This record gives sequence, C-alpha cells and structure tokens, in this order.
Amino acid sequence: MKLLELYFSHRGWWTTLLMFAAVAVMVRLGVWQLDRLEARRAFNAQVTAMQAAPPLVLEGAANVAELTAMEYRSASATGVYDFANQIALRNQYWGDPDGRAEYGYHILTPLILAEGTAVLVDRGWVAGEYDRPASWRVFDEPASVTVTGILRLGRAEAEMGGQRNPVTIPGQPNYFWIFPDMGQINAQMPYRLLPVYLQQAPDGAQVSMPYQALPVLDLNDGPHLGYALQWFFYAALLFLGYPVSLRKQVQSARS
Repeated sequence: MKLLELYFSHRGWWTTLLMFAAVAVMVRLGVWQLDRLEARRAFNAQVTAMQAAPPLVLEGAANVAELTAMEYRSASATGVYDFANQIALRNQYWGDPDGRAEYGYHILTPLILAEGTAVLVDRGWVAGEYDRPASWRVFDEPASVTVTGILRLGRAEAEMGGQRNPVTIPGQPNYFWIFPDMGQINAQMPYRLLPVYLQQAPDGAQVSMPYQALPVLDLNDGPHLGYALQWFFYAALLFLGYPVSLRKQVQSARS
C-alpha cells in the first residue's frame, strides 16, 4: 500500500492531518530556537567587541547617534550633577538573587557636561526607605566629579512584554520609573540628554549607599541549539513513527 493511501484511506484520516500539523509546529519551534541562537551569538559578539574597545570619553563625543551601538563599552564623563532632576528606578534589589535580597531603588542623576548636554548616570542602589525625591539628597556629591562605568541602553518595557512605565504628563516630571526610557526621560529635562546612560562602576569596597555593581553577562550560546535539535528530533520521530503505527493498526483491523 502506498504511503499516501495508508495515510488517508482509513477512517481516522483526520489524525493524519493532526500529525502533519504537529510536525509543522515542531519544525517551526526548532527554527525559532535557531533564530534565537543567531540573535544571541550576534549579541555576544557585540558585547565582546565593546568590552575590548578602549574606554570612551563622553565629553565631545564625535557622533552622538553612534552611542546607541556601544552598549557595555567602558566610558567616563566629567561634569556637575543636577540633583534637582534625578529620578529613580523601582523594583531594584540588592543582595543574593537566589536568597535574601533587599528592595530598593536605583538613583539616576543627570551629569551636566562641559558642552551643556548631560548624561544620565545610574549611581547605584539605595534602600527602599528612600522613597521620596527629597530623601535622595543625602547622597549629593559636591563640585565636579568624574564618573567611570559602562554605557547602557534604555528601554520602555519588559523584554517579554508585561510591565510598562507609567504614562507621563507634559509639564509634570515623573520621578519614578520602572525602566529607563531615555526618550521620555529626556522630554522632562531642561537640557538634552545623551541617548544612553552611564552605569557607574563600583570604586573599591561598598561602604555606603548608593551601592554600585555592573552586570555579569553569560556570553555563551545558551540552550537554544539543544532545544532546536530536540524539536527536530520530535518532529522526525512523529513523522517517521506515525506510518509504522498506522500500518500496525490497519493490519490488526484486517486480521
């Protein structure tokens, strides 16, 4: 009996259609995992290149637009903090991610550069008791400062959807944000912000707030190739095993 006749000549032909649909879904999931693998490798290559690049001095950066392609590059900036316009990121924790961690905020303060523009500096974590803009002033730093750290991109919402920043109202500055949306934050500042922010690097032992820590990135391929191979294996197993099972059913019905 030909294969197509075996597939569609029995009364349960609709199970054949379900089998083809299931195989198609599994193959698509495998391709999706390969796409994610390619994206992760591209991200890893970009981060590796930025980490190997020499530190960038933000004052007088030649092409400001290119900064958005330099995330995780080391950088420094010298200027004067504008504490009147600093903001905070909610839902930040300090401690063991898998154990005890304390709720708090990250304080982001504009650093006004010599040319009049400013870069937003993530100065680090403060405890949850500092829940009013006026309370952040205990962390003021006088005079001109030089800050070193890494460049970071802002975002408006969670990567997988869900939480979003509150809606901003023109003329009413928003002091609390969930994500650092650089476009919206820039709109409430009295000067132009650079399109990236500077995450301050820790300087010696953390003896007082704000506490700084740079992200630790795992630059490997992740599980995507393994997941892709699993989906392709399941698709092949179903596609090749289905006619064997079907043939046994037909032979059993005839005997």
